[in-house]
Amino acid sequence: MDHPRSPSPAAAVPLEAPPPPIDRVSVRAQLKDLRPRWWATFLRITLPPLIGLALAWVMYAWVVPAAGGFGALVLLTGINIVLAVSLNIVNGYAGQFSIGHAGFMSLGGYAGAAVVYYGSFRIWGDGDFHGGVLSWTGLPGTLSGPFVGGGDLLFLVACLVAGIVAAIAGLIVGLPSLRLRGDYLAIVTLGFGEIVRVVLQGTREQPGPFSQADRDLILQTPAWKLTGMLGGAKGFNFVFPYATAFWIFAWVALTLIVAVRLKYSSYGRALLSIREDEVAARAVGVNVTGYKVRAFVLSAFFAGVAGALFALQVGSINATDLGFLRSFEIVIMVVLGGLGSVSGAVLAAILLTALPELLRDPPGLWPWGLLIAVVVAIILWFRARRPLRAVLTLAAICLAYQALVWAAAHFGISLAKGRMVFYALALILMMILRPQGLLGVHELWDLWPLRLLPWLRPTSLQTADAAENVGSRRRSPAEGHA
Repeated sequence: MDHPRSPSPAAAVPLEAPPPPIDRVSVRAQLKDLRPRWWATFLRITLPPLIGLALAWVMYAWVVPAAGGFGALVLLTGINIVLAVSLNIVNGYAGQFSIGHAGFMSLGGYAGAAVVYYGSFRIWGDGDFHGGVLSWTGLPGTLSGPFVGGGDLLFLVACLVAGIVAAIAGLIVGLPSLRLRGDYLAIVTLGFGEIVRVVLQGTREQPGPFSQADRDLILQTPAWKLTGMLGGAKGFNFVFPYATAFWIFAWVALTLIVAVRLKYSSYGRALLSIREDEVAARAVGVNVTGYKVRAFVLSAFFAGVAGALFALQVGSINATDLGFLRSFEIVIMVVLGGLGSVSGAVLAAILLTALPELLRDPPGLWPWGLLIAVVVAIILWFRARRPLRAVLTLAAICLAYQALVWAAAHFGISLAKGRMVFYALALILMMILRPQGLLGVHELWDLWPLRLLPWLRPTSLQTADAAENVGSRRRSPAEGHA
């Protein structure tokens, strides 16, 4: 019987030679290509806030005065942009379904209004206006005084307090509830919003600024007890408005900067991975619950700031107006713009805020409506899967709209009574024709021809290209040796 022979040492497979050691000095020199110059880093840090402040000044000095009676609509549009972009962090980036955003807005609104109202009594002894010209919401030229006053600083503190209060509430709600998914999380956040509304409506009556007894009550009551005097069912009133177009759109700029930079950061990529596949994200080491809670807290912070801006722009706030219907309006803005798209949320907030007012007396397409339709047609031609059908559908919608406006003017039909019907029909058509939203997950600078501009390309993509080139240079000696 033959026994199997053991392989001889000569027949063994020869071992590969070890790769040469990595030259760390050359690698460090190559990695310097990934580091931007100091002046480029400085511009990336300072330029977006400066541009945001400049645009806020343009809105304050020219756009809102030129809008006339529609100035309040422009301010409401800015507040809705903050709400939509902040909710997009949770619903768009992290892929969660929160419908309690109005609850954080209510908390921030009441907190900001209380800080300004009661703080004015504690600092100046009355509830009058103590800001500068920059925060004056009356007629231009009717206030003589400093450009920025002490009331402006109190207003900024109120906005920060409003955001912090809402963020703490977001942390308290998010820690136990964000382990849930889908419909269960939606039910929890909806319940939270309703709890906030009921609690605020059950607070004690607000002492007014007119009688001396109420003033003495405000001055003698401890600060922690004043937090329970928020007006109850009547709401919180008698607050001097400080939120002008400059402050509102300055917060809009800050919200957009944070949202865009978060999206292209490592935190944003982790949130997007959670949205796409939570199990796979957890498998590669992503702390799913921690990331979702951070996104929830950040979203709640900006919702609280938006609530403070809303209360301090109107001069009053009532929790009845900020129920679950208000949360649904914000969710519609996020879905219509595209889940995960910052610029899409901005466009949807502008469209859905202006559309009900435009439908009161619908204007014709000429000239601005036609110009917008042409721009949308160009975008559809380069982005739609079936460009011809998309452009023809847009042309049919424009013709139907123009025919409706002509028929209403010719036969004396008032479209204002049925404007909410047309508003709902517009939303239904949008969801049928564009179910992924206006921009999907993309941004405006991802579209042709804006993507051809080098300064609008995402920095993370450029860095990834450079890293791939450096990695290929590092692999080439080993590949050549093999």
